[in-house]
Amino acid sequence: MAKYKLTYKKSVSKDLRSIPNQDVTRIRMRIEALAENPRPVDCKKLSGLERYRVRQGVYRILYEIRDHELIVTVIKIGHRSSVYKQ
Repeated sequence: MAKYKLTYKKSVSKDLRSIPNQDVTRIRMRIEALAENPRPVDCKKLSGLERYRVRQGVYRILYEIRDHELIVTVIKIGHRSSVYKQ
């Protein structure tokens, strides 16, 4: 299986600022694993959108997959209580 390229929206760096450093390390490892397998067993497809989410503790990582270009774009990272709000 080919390795996907990881890209990030500009707002993701702002999302990470409010998260404690020990959790950020785990989140980054989880994102890097998406390059190898963008659809891990515990990922969920979001209804109504072509986006997916994975859990890392109490945080959620929302991302899009473009299979024809082999790109995973991280859209948003946040606490589970607020990450889905627009």
